[in-house]
Amino acid sequence: MYRARRKHVDTSDSSSTESTGSSGGTGTRDAAPASPAPPPRGWRRWAMDTQPLRIPAYRRLWTSTIVTSVGSQLTAVAVPKQVYDVTGSSAWVGYASIAGLVPMVVFALWGGAVADTVDRRKLLLITNIGIAVTSVLFWAQAVTGMRSVVVLMVLLALQQAFFGLNSPARNASIARLVPAGQLPAANALSSTVMQTGLIAGPLLAGALIPVLGLSTMYLIDAVALCVTVWAVFRLPALPPLGDGPARRAGMREIVDGFRYISGHKVLLLSFLADIVAMVFGMPRALFPELAAQTFHHWNSGLALGLLFAGIPIGAVLGGLFSGVFSRARRHGWMVIGSVVGWGVAIAGFGLTGNLWVAVALLAVAGVADMVSMVFRGAILLSAATDEMRGRMQGVFTVVVAGGPRLADVLHGTAGSALGTRAAVTGGGALVVVIMLALAFAMPALRRYRV
Repeated sequence: MYRARRKHVDTSDSSSTESTGSSGGTGTRDAAPASPAPPPRGWRRWAMDTQPLRIPAYRRLWTSTIVTSVGSQLTAVAVPKQVYDVTGSSAWVGYASIAGLVPMVVFALWGGAVADTVDRRKLLLITNIGIAVTSVLFWAQAVTGMRSVVVLMVLLALQQAFFGLNSPARNASIARLVPAGQLPAANALSSTVMQTGLIAGPLLAGALIPVLGLSTMYLIDAVALCVTVWAVFRLPALPPLGDGPARRAGMREIVDGFRYISGHKVLLLSFLADIVAMVFGMPRALFPELAAQTFHHWNSGLALGLLFAGIPIGAVLGGLFSGVFSRARRHGWMVIGSVVGWGVAIAGFGLTGNLWVAVALLAVAGVADMVSMVFRGAILLSAATDEMRGRMQGVFTVVVAGGPRLADVLHGTAGSALGTRAAVTGGGALVVVIMLALAFAMPALRRYRV
């Protein structure tokens, strides 16, 4: 039986490292509970597992995510709105998206290698400060009335480059802050906060931009990022483990990361599972057409908003009741089952003509996506050695960001050629077939447990 290699999770460093790290402090320690909490009973078995929040270092990281997940979404809405206001062209909004995607992909891969060679706390400090500075620059250009799409695209590219450097280090740090057995719960907590931000942030932006203006949205994001910087400053030092020679962070190290993935089938399959689910089963590019045609009996604006909100709402509900699954030990089967469940829900969504049934099915897909995120994240953190975790998280960031964008192209093309119903339903069915074929052709994921 393939089991997670617990020896690679340094629980002594994660739960008893000095809270102030290299920042110079009192030397007090962030200790995890001396003994595991008793199993919850009654309704608490269904509720979100909050044990990781008992660890001060993880609690600081998680609390900072609450603030910034909403603040970042304010900027995510404000930038395309300003680009459109300046150019009057949706095409330029698309070009701006590409301008942000390319540096994010490049720097996520490189950032993963960097995260494996330096103190991750210091890298998080530098990159969070960089993201905050770009938000201040966004505010400055907006408040001065600068109407330059080039400046906006350069700032967006710079911000996404810092994000690409930041994300692998942030995600890889979790395994050093919580014990191995609490990784699914920690991932559920973090993912729920992020999904909540995807709902609350755009809603707040839509309500506040007409009242406060774009410049204030950028300023709110910058202030929120200051909270993140302070929380990261309070984390323990997270230097590379081991006494070996210092490593570089160049192209060879990035290539070594891909070789590591190819040599560990359970890691490879965890990435393939997400690619299959997102590329073939994420039909968001067809939501506007579905809202205007399939669900035209309802208000098209309401229908469009509900379609886009359906998956995040389901993901948040899945996170709130993550106690149902976060204590599972067969992580591989949880990934397989959740991806198959996603495909079934998306296929059903493609077949219905009732808006409320469609939103309910998207919410079911969102629950499945939350389960998949939780256990794929746990596998990446527990099955990889600490010296490789940064690079694994860099690839993870690229897959998570790139998969839905590839899906937009695929579903948009298939929808135009075959019709929306065939494209959505066929995509969901393909997810089920391909995931089951991978699961039975390569048993490493089926056998993986902790």
